[in-house]
Amino acid sequence: MLRTSKTIALALPLGLAALLGTATPTFAQTETTAAQATALPPGPDANTRITESYARLVARDAWFWAWPMVNMYNRRLAYAKAPEQGLIGGTLPLAPHNRLTMLSDYIQPEQRSIACPNQDVVYGAGYLALDVSPVVIQVPDFGKRFWVYQFSDLRTDSITGLGSMHGTQPGFYLAVGPDWQGEVPKGITQVIRTHSNAAFVGPRVFQDDTPEDKKAVQEVIQGINVYPLAEYDGTLKRIDWRKLPIFPKRADGAGETRWVRPDAFFDQLPAVLDLAPAQAGEEARYAQVRAVIAAAQKDPALKQAMIDEAEKADRELVDPLLQFRNWGVPLPHHWTTINNGARFGTDYFTRTAVARSNILVNAPSETKYFYQDLDGAGARLNGAQAYTVTFAKGQVPPVKGFWSLTVYDAAHFFVPNPLKRYSLGTKNKDLKTNADGSLTLYVQAESPGADKQSNWLPAPKDADFSLFLRAYWPEEAIVQGRWTPPAVETAQ
Repeated sequence: MLRTSKTIALALPLGLAALLGTATPTFAQTETTAAQATALPPGPDANTRITESYARLVARDAWFWAWPMVNMYNRRLAYAKAPEQGLIGGTLPLAPHNRLTMLSDYIQPEQRSIACPNQDVVYGAGYLALDVSPVVIQVPDFGKRFWVYQFSDLRTDSITGLGSMHGTQPGFYLAVGPDWQGEVPKGITQVIRTHSNAAFVGPRVFQDDTPEDKKAVQEVIQGINVYPLAEYDGTLKRIDWRKLPIFPKRADGAGETRWVRPDAFFDQLPAVLDLAPAQAGEEARYAQVRAVIAAAQKDPALKQAMIDEAEKADRELVDPLLQFRNWGVPLPHHWTTINNGARFGTDYFTRTAVARSNILVNAPSETKYFYQDLDGAGARLNGAQAYTVTFAKGQVPPVKGFWSLTVYDAAHFFVPNPLKRYSLGTKNKDLKTNADGSLTLYVQAESPGADKQSNWLPAPKDADFSLFLRAYWPEEAIVQGRWTPPAVETAQ
């Protein structure tokens, strides 16, 4: 006979129950045990004494997995100090929160705020504080011109897709925080609800190298804008981005601005975790690091030990990830790639590797990235040697948007050269193909000769460098891995 009472024993064989040395649990007992387990704190008790060794362990781990979030947090803080929309040193966009600033041309080579920029698009940037106000994101009519807005959270994961490849229509897009309950005004094309109140918006608009296109793009980008909901009136607000105030330039070194510092990291991390709530499965990780930070706030020696461990982790774990050859999905001819850009989730290794080497990448359907530090024989790329990259006939990167190959120095910035040329690809209308229809790009410090100069990508003289191939709006052959770049060969 079927019995339904909750206190009836579970169907364990009596012999097994006896062997376990315990009475067979009832349904009620099982439910009570589960409730007790759920109530247990996910980390150490707030009053638990934390040993230095344990604090160092947690500090080292947190430095690695939270490094990208603290990086974005400090960029966000820098924007919060902006008095108005303008340009730092005339080269970098800066805007107060819930605003955006566009460049009006390619990003300049002397900037050091962000590694691995490209000179194929006109960039914009803005940081959102959606707890202060919902924000309207304007999308003008780009016509047939390629465009994409990166819209990402503090983790550098994509929030939603806005761009040519998504079929996004011109209009007004309203970004709201997770708790917003206001009224949506008439004329809003779509409401985008974020998982947290901190977000980044970074438009990228294709521009080719001709004077005609550099002029034509101005009309389009003037319609790109971001502003608080209170200013929305249903009309397209236009700004001539060529007429912006210039703010003083920072004193930057050869490498990227240091956005993450061990001496401030653990003071900032609790606020960062508040802005980037734990994902499923991260609750214990968050609680653990919060408990250790709380203990360190009461114990200067413990805090100093954590800072010391963070400095070691930076040298030993994070810094090596600047070099592409140390991470990524291996491909033929020593190229590497990523398959989860802007969709990192809990892949902490790839997220931090990308953040250290080329932060703020697009999602794979928007842009596919290929990285290279080595030649076809596996030797480090260096300007003392001349190289060629040859795409067979019909085998240039298959894209619906555009592609480009860029040279970066060892710190992942542009290489000064007399042509002021830093990349080659779709934007270059004078590339010459070979007699058999193939396309050869010459990567070297000195000119390959007047007849080949249109295909010359200048490299640093007698110094290490890297190559970076971008495929914007990639075709399925790239997305599915059927197309990969050719070898970087030493010139004969």
